Amino acid sequence: MEMNQGSANPVVLRMEQLELRRGVRPILRDLTLDVMRGELVALMGPSGSGKTTALRAIAGLEPFQSGRIQVGDVMLERGGAAAVPTLRRLRRQVGMVFQFHCLFEHLSAIDNICLAPVHAHHVAPGEAARRARELLTAFGVEHRADARPRELSGGEAQRVAIARALAVDPPLLLMDEPTASLDPPRRVELGALLRGLLEQGRALMVATHDEEFAREFATRVVRLEATAG
Repeated sequence: MEMNQGSANPVVLRMEQLELRRGVRPILRDLTLDVMRGELVALMGPSGSGKTTALRAIAGLEPFQSGRIQVGDVMLERGGAAAVPTLRRLRRQVGMVFQFHCLFEHLSAIDNICLAPVHAHHVAPGEAARRARELLTAFGVEHRADARPRELSGGEAQRVAIARALAVDPPLLLMDEPTASLDPPRRVELGALLRGLLEQGRALMVATHDEEFAREFATRVVRLEATAG
């Protein structure tokens, strides 16, 4: 499962003076950060400090009021929602794994993974299925390809969600609280899986409260402070 590292630029994500508000309430203030290939950056801080919001902004799911975000060759500017062509290009640069996985309940594991490549990126169904099975095998859940999300354990659902996020081979993977529902052995397994992704030249950003996980597996910790209301 080798990643296409077409660009030699080691900077995968650049955030410059990002500010984001909801109404008059500041969520993020002056967030400036570069994330490089081979880095696992743990984004930490108290509840309400904007960890999940930062991930959503990077993924184009949350508009911001000031600053800019660059992922690969895609630039997100302040203002409203990004244009559809920009979002389509962004989806090839960044994948996101939500805290509760957000798999489509009516689809099998393999169909969840194939959905975006086929319908958003016009990958041939056969090629999308081949890539999906390759990812499921790499993550040790190929035997669950035809299972629906409700039939998966928490750890299996998480691996399927990671496979879905990597289906179009993005250089940047975002994860929101990935260890929240995992017992210690599963946390170690997840850490080993993420290290494997780093070895392929990817960059990872993980929003987490888990100090032990960050200490063991992150290459860098960035701490956000709660903003005053």
